[in-house]
Amino acid sequence: MDILNLSTYSTHIKIVGLLAIVISIAAWSTDLLGIVYACPYCRVQRSVIGLLGLLLITPAVTHWIGKYFALVIGFFGATVAANQHFMSWKKISAGTFEFKDNLLVDPFILSACALTGIIGLTYLAVAAAKLPAKTV
Repeated sequence: MDILNLSTYSTHIKIVGLLAIVISIAAWSTDLLGIVYACPYCRVQRSVIGLLGLLLITPAVTHWIGKYFALVIGFFGATVAANQHFMSWKKISAGTFEFKDNLLVDPFILSACALTGIIGLTYLAVAAAKLPAKTV
């Protein structure tokens, strides 16, 4: 399995979807347990990651409606993540940027990861092809 080969992710699309769901659940649990502060940007991003993960594990991902849903939800999530990330770049330009003490909950890093993940999940959903029927 070559992690730098795109066909690896296309071939194992359901595993990628399950991983996205796990990431979404873990992120939501940190919010609901009060480990991180309640951030509307973060909540949208973790919800979109989970919804795209759910889509990737269903047969709907190969239908045009599923692909359209992935594009709408994916672009919405990517826009929110890009806006949150850009707010940190504005602080960098103004000279007021500081990383959080705990880098695991830093919005600059997390929004970059969310943006990257959401775009990747959206691409996988749009590029998903129907697998040939298994013959016995």
